[in-house]
Amino acid sequence: MGRLSSDGFTRLISGLVLGALAIAAAIVGGRPFILFWTAAAIGVFGEWSGIVAPAARPARFIGLVVFVAAGSLALAGYALAMIAVLASGAVVIAVVAPQGKRAWLAGGVIYAALVLASPILLRRDPELGMLALIYLFAIVWSTDILAYIGGRLIGGAKLAPAISPKKTWSGAIVGLLSGVGAGTAAVLVAGFANPLAPAGLALLLSAVAQVGDLGESAVKRHFGVKDSGRIIPGHGGLMDRLDGFLAAAAAAALLGATRGGIDGAAQGLLLW
Repeated sequence: MGRLSSDGFTRLISGLVLGALAIAAAIVGGRPFILFWTAAAIGVFGEWSGIVAPAARPARFIGLVVFVAAGSLALAGYALAMIAVLASGAVVIAVVAPQGKRAWLAGGVIYAALVLASPILLRRDPELGMLALIYLFAIVWSTDILAYIGGRLIGGAKLAPAISPKKTWSGAIVGLLSGVGAGTAAVLVAGFANPLAPAGLALLLSAVAQVGDLGESAVKRHFGVKDSGRIIPGHGGLMDRLDGFLAAAAAAALLGATRGGIDGAAQGLLLW
């Protein structure tokens, strides 16, 4: 049985601090919320482009302009225009980026766009927007933190040794169970009489978050990078902290908007 390292405690503490900031932004909503996620998206694109094409400065600058424009449209309340700008930005980057880096940089715009668009679409719902985000935070953070702790304490067979050598099946299972428990608790506290559908969805979103974590690890391994940055103690960069969240948030926002429309994504996610 393993023991938690000092790095593990640092990771936990920094995660709690960032979580508190994200929850505060979700509760306040409005401009602070949009600015919070716009800054996160800009940071994620900066880290991604720095990994895949550090010399492609013109393309990286265009990406920055795209996210500033998209965030400005979100502040003005134009969600569809925000999405259109982000999609167009990926196309423009694919055209102007150096040959051999076009797909990677365009993919980085899409990747970072999920950080911006998904939380904003969920929070737009005036009735359940805040709850949808708290529900999502509960699932992803409990999955991430307790999968890490469970894997360290229990150990055992590796989940994907070629991509992320430290992740274990035991940690993944603990993370799944924790995500379901935390998501169910969130809707019960909110007064949902029947949490069965949100509990089942929590299982899916927890799994998606773990796949997103592995996907980001695969990109870093491909380019020979250990951490995407050094801004967050114990986690590395913003990509390292948001990898699972952006995947789960994208799945939640897509499902919610499909069922409830662009202004009712949170209801589409939570009400079955």
